[in-house]
Amino acid sequence: MKIPVLICFVFMFLMQTCFSQDTIPRKTFPVKIMNRDTLSPIVVPGKILDGDTLPYVDLKAFTVIPPVKFDNYNELLKYEKLVYRVRKVYPYAKLAGKKLAEYKVVLDSITSKKERKQFIKKAEKELEAQFGDEIRNLSFSQGKILIKLIYRETGNSTYDIVKELRGSFNAFIWQTMATLFGYDLKTTYDPEGEDQMIEKIVQMIDAGIL
Repeated sequence: MKIPVLICFVFMFLMQTCFSQDTIPRKTFPVKIMNRDTLSPIVVPGKILDGDTLPYVDLKAFTVIPPVKFDNYNELLKYEKLVYRVRKVYPYAKLAGKKLAEYKVVLDSITSKKERKQFIKKAEKELEAQFGDEIRNLSFSQGKILIKLIYRETGNSTYDIVKELRGSFNAFIWQTMATLFGYDLKTTYDPEGEDQMIEKIVQMIDAGIL
């Protein structure tokens, strides 16, 4: 069973062209320091702290993840299938989470219901053309994981997102339709419980292990 169009739209509406970001943190400026190995100057970001100019190095956090152990071969196969599904849909959920706030800013600035409706329809058409086939080709299991990960990335269930964008009535209709396909748009995410393995896989993806 393929993921229904309504869930496809929820993801697509959250998508938008990525905006470029500065590679050097704000409120920093280039400074020269001496490379001890080559004895030649290099340029790094710098900040002024208590009147002194100091190099500013942003160390990324990392996660230590214990190895996954399996009691039998069937558990290993089940795990490998889950890894494949999570890797397939996680990029969509991650990008959706980043862009949700940007869409909300745009929609909050539109006071006219007519203009708001036109904006949503235009976004639907553009994103349907770009991502529709890709999302609709997700399997049933991948679709269910996508719904979970959208909650993880946005802090809201798919149902709540539809309710905010389209209203309570539409959210009710979409939830009813989703139920017919075996989905629940009110699905949440429990990283300490039933979604513990998905969370571990996501952390390994973020850490570059998978």
